[in-house]
Amino acid sequence: MATASGTPTLSLRGLSPLNQRRWRNFKANRRGLWSLWLFLILFTLSLGAEFIANDRPLLVRYDGGFYFPVLKAYAETTFGGEFATEAEYRDPYVVELIQAKGWMVWPPIPFADDTIILDLPVAAPAPPSAQNWLGTDDQGRDIVARLIYGFRISVLFGLCLTFFSSVVGVGVGAVQGYYGGWVDLSGQRFMEIWSGLPVLYLLIILSSVVQPNFWWLLGIMLLFSWMTLVDLVRAEFLRGRNLEYVRAAQALGLHDSMVMFRHILPNAMVSTITFMPFILSGAITTLTSLDFLGFGLPAGSPSLGELLKQGKANLQAPWIGLSAFFALALMLTLLVFIGEAARDALDPRHAVEHPVAETEEAPS
Repeated sequence: MATASGTPTLSLRGLSPLNQRRWRNFKANRRGLWSLWLFLILFTLSLGAEFIANDRPLLVRYDGGFYFPVLKAYAETTFGGEFATEAEYRDPYVVELIQAKGWMVWPPIPFADDTIILDLPVAAPAPPSAQNWLGTDDQGRDIVARLIYGFRISVLFGLCLTFFSSVVGVGVGAVQGYYGGWVDLSGQRFMEIWSGLPVLYLLIILSSVVQPNFWWLLGIMLLFSWMTLVDLVRAEFLRGRNLEYVRAAQALGLHDSMVMFRHILPNAMVSTITFMPFILSGAITTLTSLDFLGFGLPAGSPSLGELLKQGKANLQAPWIGLSAFFALALMLTLLVFIGEAARDALDPRHAVEHPVAETEEAPS
């Protein structure tokens, strides 16, 4: 649904008056609204990367039957071949077997992130062409395919790290702010020591000791990223624990956990949510930095940092570095714009000058 001006919108029915005001404030920031829609579209498409960029067909019609290689592995003998291993659909022999009794439907980009193209007209890295829209890297792999898969890994990694670090940070900040005293004092002293550690160097050392993978890197980075929200949540709880309705709840005998997470946390989360897009962009940047330095995801994984590293090593092929740079710049720019719009939406001092709720909620 869109307004007459072309701005995408959603119905406000079912939302509380406070959330309606926040949504109107968010929509008033058109840059943030369009950034949110564009980011959601790109992320949704990347979740189905196998259906966009893959070296296996989406559909095979062979000898009266339908096969879905993108979802299931089929042996070469299924199509009249000689080997019981998975069919190599780009092999001219397999292509001839299938076309003799059927046809194949390929995805828009017939290469996966790890597909090494052997029939390049020039030596890798090959420049952009009709076959490889952004060219290939120095190992003959399609850059567009690696960007799609790398975008998905970066965003999923950032979302996981943002979620877990927010849970830990909010929990620690809530306990410090609510109880105060020696609990708050001990927590602050520990954070002062922990935050003084050289995070990037420790990440490099730990990544070189263990074999890095998605979950190892997530756990290592979580050791330090949880501190981002602690001070903010702690301040909100220090303020909220002295409010009258909180003291009334305590006087009624409610458990501390109930008071903390039912009465104080909702107010603290308003300011906390505005930081999450920036935490997400920071997590993506850190992962990209580790991949660029060679201490990130395992070798061969689709990664924006690895593409930047290849661009640095292959200055004669500028399409590699430029593709990774613009993809990373677009991703981080969208997240920053979304964060700015969320900050405006949750700011109680910010109000939309033109009323739109009445027109959107008017009965037809």
